[in-house]
Amino acid sequence: MKSEIITTLFKSFEDIRHERDGVEYWHARELQVLLEYSEWRNFTNVIDKAKQACEGVGQPVVDHFVDVNKMVELGSGSSRKIKDIALTRYACYLIAQNGDPGKTEIAFAQTYFAVQTRKQELIEKRLLEIDRLNARQKLTASEKALSQVIFERGVNSLSFAVIRSKGDAALFGGYTTADMKAKLAVPKSRPLADFLPTLLIKGKDFATELTSHNVVDKDLKGDGSITKEHVDNNTAVREMLLKRGVRPESLPPAEDVKKVRRRHTSEQKKLDKGPRN
Repeated sequence: MKSEIITTLFKSFEDIRHERDGVEYWHARELQVLLEYSEWRNFTNVIDKAKQACEGVGQPVVDHFVDVNKMVELGSGSSRKIKDIALTRYACYLIAQNGDPGKTEIAFAQTYFAVQTRKQELIEKRLLEIDRLNARQKLTASEKALSQVIFERGVNSLSFAVIRSKGDAALFGGYTTADMKAKLAVPKSRPLADFLPTLLIKGKDFATELTSHNVVDKDLKGDGSITKEHVDNNTAVREMLLKRGVRPESLPPAEDVKKVRRRHTSEQKKLDKGPRN
């Protein structure tokens, strides 16, 4: 998620934040608009799921979802009373968790309401970490898919390891996987990708996806032709990065993906248990 989008969404969510007697809250009708639910009845279905989740962890629903009435102006100049719900930060978090994470607004809301401070920098940092975790998971899936494709074409697990290593050497300008591990102080038993920044994880993933596609599309078989294909694809990714001023082997290591995932899992468990009374 780009910084400009985060900045815009942050301001939008802050603009509908209310506070009374030191307690922050959001109106469901205003949140509905930000989360791009066109109909109130569809949004109330999500709210009902959030209430069930709240009840499931032993939190009093009435403490987090408060029914209120508000006056709205009609086109004729008159006004009428409509039902609304005052939501705590925790209630908003549960609503976001039950929304469609494929929507940019929902993905942002899940982190915005999870972070117990309104500092934009912390929200942006967490979103970037989520992006990296998702990229790493995607690379794992892509490499698994590639291994299945090439095993059907006469390549064994040992050869697959060599193919991946040669792909790394092409991406990192001659540095082998072992060289890069030493350079970035990565434990020998751990995958290099667990310590790479998001950009390089996505670069490796793109090259891997391209290899899988071309192996099938070109009907490649055997170590030699598949190795060349994977090396060519990683070389192409490297050349693209170099043109944009990025030298893959010179980027600093990122935090261990396992540590980031453990931290997020721990935070998630605390949030799922609900706020302390």
